[in-house]
Amino acid sequence: MESYNETSTDFILLGLFPPLGIGLFLFILIVLIFLMALFGNLFMILLIFLDTHLHTPMYYLLSQLSFVDLNYISTIVPKMVYNYLTGNRSISFTGCGAQSFFFLTLGGAETLLLTSMSYDRYVAICFPLHYPIRISKRVCVSMIVGSWIMGSINSCAHTTYALHIPYCQSRAINHFFCDVPAMLTLACMDTWVYEYTVFVSTTLFLLLPFIVIASSYGRVLLAVSRMQSVEGRKKAYITCSTHLTVVTFYYVPFAYTYLRPRSLRSPAEDKVLAVFYTILTPMLNPVIYSLRNKEVLGALRRLIQRIGFVKM
Repeated sequence: MESYNETSTDFILLGLFPPLGIGLFLFILIVLIFLMALFGNLFMILLIFLDTHLHTPMYYLLSQLSFVDLNYISTIVPKMVYNYLTGNRSISFTGCGAQSFFFLTLGGAETLLLTSMSYDRYVAICFPLHYPIRISKRVCVSMIVGSWIMGSINSCAHTTYALHIPYCQSRAINHFFCDVPAMLTLACMDTWVYEYTVFVSTTLFLLLPFIVIASSYGRVLLAVSRMQSVEGRKKAYITCSTHLTVVTFYYVPFAYTYLRPRSLRSPAEDKVLAVFYTILTPMLNPVIYSLRNKEVLGALRRLIQRIGFVKM
């Protein structure tokens, strides 16, 4: 079989939308979700920046999560929209590598940020007197920087491998973005060693953080059940439930996709699962954290009052 290893050869993204009328409906729905995610995450970042009451480690981490989600969905959806509107489904070799790099970097950073947020809530509820020491500004910055660095290192390794293997005649990626496992189905070589590294990487960036999150919230729920204050228990339960909702929508489809061997995977199922962690989660995060958080709603009221006072 003839192989191609020239960086000038484009890939073809087969996309998410079927050619029939349902495709137009899905296209409009995805665009609306993208706009909600865009403005929702921008709103969270600006609100946290403008309101000094939200200048705490928890909300610094939340602002970083919004920043990640904003870039995460922007890495994928604009290219999908462009391909659908123009009918040109090609993406350059370099563009595919860049999309894969940013997707993996942002995905890895998000998993570690969610883990940091669970640790923050664990310390705040289980060790409130130690909170200023355990979650100081320096520790918070270290968790944020560490999330970005580790996500970038993991992404560099996977993207470099994907860009240096020979690809066969077919350059059609059966996905709506340059997902490395989907790209490897086009490889002209045995990639079983790399598939093992994907399993290891998924374990490190998904399973272990998920165990940490589950352990943290298990301890939190145990501590909450012993609280005498009904209001305190209610607030803690709301905080835990919002975080666990985000974790479920993000980790479960992601882990299920990448932990399965290639023989058990199907392109159609992978694309549906990818919608959860690439498109839906970035839209849901600001909605969940704003509508179910009294401090965020309070900051929004103060901002509206401030704007109204300035106009007067």
